Amino acid sequence: MSVFTRRTILTATFALGTVLAATLPAAAQQKSIKVGVMSGAEEEVAQVVKKVAASKGLNVELVPFSDYALVNEALDRQDLDANAFQHKPYLDAQIAARGYKIVPVGFTFVQPIGLYSTKVKSVADLPKGAKIGIPNDPSNGGRALNLLAAQGIIKLKEGKGLLPSLLDIAENPKNVQFSELDAAQLPRALPDLDAAVINTDHALNGGLDIRKDTIAVEKREGNPYANFVAARQGDENRAEIKTFVQSYQSPEVAKFLEERFKGAIIPAW
Repeated sequence: MSVFTRRTILTATFALGTVLAATLPAAAQQKSIKVGVMSGAEEEVAQVVKKVAASKGLNVELVPFSDYALVNEALDRQDLDANAFQHKPYLDAQIAARGYKIVPVGFTFVQPIGLYSTKVKSVADLPKGAKIGIPNDPSNGGRALNLLAAQGIIKLKEGKGLLPSLLDIAENPKNVQFSELDAAQLPRALPDLDAAVINTDHALNGGLDIRKDTIAVEKREGNPYANFVAARQGDENRAEIKTFVQSYQSPEVAKFLEERFKGAIIPAW
């Protein structure tokens, strides 16, 4: 076979491959995206989103984490294309501390935070000097303090918004003793405390039931802690990320949330 003939065949083969690729159905030309999520309940939801996205021609690789602090770090260093685990106060605190250029691109769900107890049945039953656990990160710690203030357990200084700290407690009539712990550790620490404010994902992972094991729950209406899909600044309009958001905000996901979590996790879109 001459060199000319071989070149002709190769050229024709390449051209045919190009034509075939252009005419393949969308499912065969799937684009991909890598998304960070928290392991447990949030990963369960994301698995449903992944199936919806696949029907739209998008392959989603889920990367589960067990530590909140690592997810934005991974997105920032481009190990992820997006993440779906956080609310605005948490992202704002992370940006202030670490300078991330990360932005929200679409709401997912809201998980009302709860005050859990295995020792008392109501807020009124909390004893003087009660030991209460709260998350040790600024956004979730502030969220916990606002819940306790809404229940009259403490009073906060005026104007502290969503990020109060223990230094912002103006009144503490029960002389509550606070234990600041990593959010994921609170379910395990609960037996040693009178109560603890626990994020819903960690509560579910710890076998707690928001309907049965709480003595107070955050309001759902107008809740500022709605979670969202986040991406690096400049990637907001990437087609893959838009498709992922659309897949999250789908009837299939809303139905799954209702049937699986029965009010513990509710749509925020």
